[in-house]
Amino acid sequence: MPELFTWEFAADPYPAYAWLREHAPVRRTTLPSGVEAWLVTRYADARQALAEGRLSKNPVHHSEGAHAKGKVGIPGERSADLMTHLLNIDPPDHTRLRRLVSKAFTPRRVAEFAPRVQQLTDHLIDGFAAKGEADLIHEFAFPLPIYAICDLLGVPPEDQDDFRDWAGMMIRHGGGPRGGVARAVKKMRTYLLELIHRKRGELGDDLISGLIRASDHGEHLTENEAAAMAFILLFAGFETTVNLIGNGTHTLLHHPEQRAQLQESLARGETALLATAVEELLRYDGPVELATWRFATGPLVIGGQEIATGDPVLVVLAAADRDPARFGGPDTLDLARRDNQHLGYGHGIHYCLGAPLARLEAQCALGTLLTRLPDLGLAAGPEELRWRGGLIMRGLRTLPVRFAPERAGGAAGGR
Repeated sequence: MPELFTWEFAADPYPAYAWLREHAPVRRTTLPSGVEAWLVTRYADARQALAEGRLSKNPVHHSEGAHAKGKVGIPGERSADLMTHLLNIDPPDHTRLRRLVSKAFTPRRVAEFAPRVQQLTDHLIDGFAAKGEADLIHEFAFPLPIYAICDLLGVPPEDQDDFRDWAGMMIRHGGGPRGGVARAVKKMRTYLLELIHRKRGELGDDLISGLIRASDHGEHLTENEAAAMAFILLFAGFETTVNLIGNGTHTLLHHPEQRAQLQESLARGETALLATAVEELLRYDGPVELATWRFATGPLVIGGQEIATGDPVLVVLAAADRDPARFGGPDTLDLARRDNQHLGYGHGIHYCLGAPLARLEAQCALGTLLTRLPDLGLAAGPEELRWRGGLIMRGLRTLPVRFAPERAGGAAGGR
């Protein structure tokens, strides 16, 4: 049994996951927090677990004792009263809330947002293109989805840097001052409640106004529900995209032939390869390593293993998406891969509501980077790169790069 959750494991967890798939595909493991959970690593078992009605998203079903309280969700969400969102509830409440939120978060709204994402992308690249070097996490992958989701939610421009600060504290996962994550979450909730209250008097065309308007057979979101939904759209919509852009760029820089094919396709004005490339990057080294927590509401069997009532179950998306029983050449990057039903956005009723936005941002970010900075290269060796600690997400702390400085007069953009 390989050692899990070390710094070495974080840098490359895939050999350990391959061992688990072969020898212990559903294994009970003690996590760094001290909580015990089942890890599910094979693709077929993962799909079963993600769609299993007897696996609840509500932590109230967790059988662990007091030592585990608050250790199975987003840090600070419990104390900030932000638990009523799509990642923590089951039908029928999940069905009602998702139906209401879907009315505000439509594919049409996302498609209409594409020019703004392109504008933000160009503006951020303008900020470092002339220098010939950058940290693509802090200067690009992190701010792009923050400003994008703030615009989509309707956060005024003068308040967006506060959101950037709070979001930065949240994804450091203990890298900041003690209790900093919980304080950032509370500040975000307080702000969102005030913003929702203000918007009730003057609704706009933004997502929060859409959440306020959303109704179904007379049912409306309460202010607490709307705040929790705005919070999870922000949280789930930015950290995953930070990692998708960061991990995706890192992967492309380590596969020069595949990257060259993509750049040649982009130079011809084609978009088909860019679309399949983003899906393959999600499969190959995606932003979400483990799906969020699930808890057995009754005894069940997954992969021949009996799961007891109250046991936590964690589906290892990173392992399932490299299962040779489902994907040919799973450890090979193939940007043109067609049969690619990866689990990067989940499966079943909890399939990611923000998947269209994540795809839009990733395609825009990666396509523009490779076009404007065609000779982009790593400015650090593999041993110098550090992956952020944490259980659910997989992402780099920094990604130093070098490139030929872009001459003045690059793409015009602005926040």
